[in-house]
Amino acid sequence: MGMPVAFFEVASEDHERAQAFYAALFDWQVSADPEMGGYGLVDTGAEGGIGGGIGPAEGPGDAGVKIYVRVPDLQAALARAEELGGKALVPPTDLPGNYGRFAVLADPDGNPVGLWA
Repeated sequence: MGMPVAFFEVASEDHERAQAFYAALFDWQVSADPEMGGYGLVDTGAEGGIGGGIGPAEGPGDAGVKIYVRVPDLQAALARAEELGGKALVPPTDLPGNYGRFAVLADPDGNPVGLWA
């Protein structure tokens, strides 16, 4: 069985503007958390839809849209990505609030893809 896309993320140089834009465009509920630098969790309100987040870009080149794929083992997925021509960008890292762990890889074209366990 394939591994599902489990989360999406929009990183923006102006995350408050991005949150307002996506909320108005798609009728999403965005709950910004000041303790997380204004990062907002997104509830699309769609039955069976995945959740996401909209927050500040953390550095040059970080702005954009990223998907997160749920995997059983972050380190194994990063290793397999490198075997297939990708590159590990962010090692397995704990998320705040007991939301699990994440990592980020670049595919062979340089597109960032998040992993979530």
